[in-house]
Amino acid sequence: MAMTLRLDDDAQAALERIAHREGISANTAVARAVVEYDAKRREMRDRMLADIVAEDRELLDRLAQ
Repeated sequence: MAMTLRLDDDAQAALERIAHREGISANTAVARAVVEYDAKRREMRDRMLADIVAEDRELLDRLAQ
């Protein structure tokens, strides 16, 4: 899928540094960053849900009856 990405000067410079340092294209750097961000957000969500379930186990058990 083709896409245009508009970045401010600071973000553009950071992207260029990352791509150069990693020896990859800017497109690959952005794609990796998006996938990594998604994975971290999902992990955080799952961890927060697990904490809520553990914290409210007794209440959830009563509601399930």
